[in-house]
Amino acid sequence: MVVYGKAVRPCPARQPRLTELRKRLDGGEIGAMEPFGRAMTRALEQARFDPETGEAVWIEEDYCSPPLAMERAEVLDDYFKEITIVEKDVDEADGWQQIDDLSRLWDQILDEA
Repeated sequence: MVVYGKAVRPCPARQPRLTELRKRLDGGEIGAMEPFGRAMTRALEQARFDPETGEAVWIEEDYCSPPLAMERAEVLDDYFKEITIVEKDVDEADGWQQIDDLSRLWDQILDEA
């Protein structure tokens, strides 16, 4: 099966909401969601923060059309104001390499808390 990486740039989110999201990730609630929970958990745990735009950035394996439809309905739209798919069908490893120089989102959130 082919892996489709998604570069996602949610617009600036409210910090208290992201703290709640982190708790749900740590507690395993999101990871248990089928069929996308494990992939979304891996992606969000590795998410980066773009200081130029104030956006969270991550790459996620996804097979839906439209991209991230289930993830948005169940989780993402509760925490992020807008979500934009930057590039479809990016190789997952290459996608992470493109954003690797950015700081980790969760380090940024914890520093501000």
